Amino acid sequence: MTGQANLPLRSLLFVPGDSERKLLKGADSLADALILDLEDAVAPSRTHLARGMVVDYLKSRPDRTRQKLWVRINPLDTSAAMLDLAAVVAGAPDGILLPKVNGPADVTRLSHCLDALEVREGLSSGQTSIMPVATETPQSLFALGSYAGSSTRLHGLTWGAEDIAAALGASANRRPTGEYDTVYSLAKALCLAGAVAANVQPVDTIWGDYRDSDGLKNEAQQSRRSGYTGKIAIHPGQVDAINEAFTPAAEEVAWSRRVVEAFAANPGIGTVGIEGKMLDMPHLKQARRVLELVERVGKN
Repeated sequence: MTGQANLPLRSLLFVPGDSERKLLKGADSLADALILDLEDAVAPSRTHLARGMVVDYLKSRPDRTRQKLWVRINPLDTSAAMLDLAAVVAGAPDGILLPKVNGPADVTRLSHCLDALEVREGLSSGQTSIMPVATETPQSLFALGSYAGSSTRLHGLTWGAEDIAAALGASANRRPTGEYDTVYSLAKALCLAGAVAANVQPVDTIWGDYRDSDGLKNEAQQSRRSGYTGKIAIHPGQVDAINEAFTPAAEEVAWSRRVVEAFAANPGIGTVGIEGKMLDMPHLKQARRVLELVERVGKN
């Protein structure tokens, strides 16, 4: 991954920016990142209060070695967005989650705003990452393959099924079987492809029923098999299952090491055989990804 997309975030936990109790509780979770929310989780009448609380929280936690701190601001086409940014950059957030984008131009616009605000606050240029929620408007679905080059700050792409359903006038985004209906499955697939095309992290959306741990586990595992490398949580109780789903199991790690070692022992050969299976360059690439992820999350 390029630019700001250095470490994959397995779990990103939403925390309402105006809840002191939940802000304190978030630090105790094992989420790789917290998303301090100034948008949907905060009533408009409390947004001003939430901004101050979020800035204080960011400043109180300058060491982000174990857990990154992101902020979801309001959409760029609202007056609240600039007020959010003008306030929270003073706390040096690790990244900005940008909702309801229409396309990469919104990422570029946000990046320019951060350029100026980082100078104002004496921060290192480019240190604040960006991740758009890239499927929340009808226009956005047609732009998912266009994020490459939009900003060196781009960490990843994530998606959402709730706002786009409302925008399309849908009464539900899942079929009676529990599977996403066609347009939302398409959004998920295009978000994954768009992130990989831009060489940034694909992050899966929320599992809305925090009491349904089996449903969460199954969806997280399926998303990882498809290529996603992280998922957003809405409750601390979801974090462990997400971390487990997006951390390679011991058997997968052992197999990946065998693949890498086999290719290393046969330099210049495009295919190798292990246990009757013929493996080529895509298998080697995937094995290296697994081992890189294990190294990054500190599990071996």
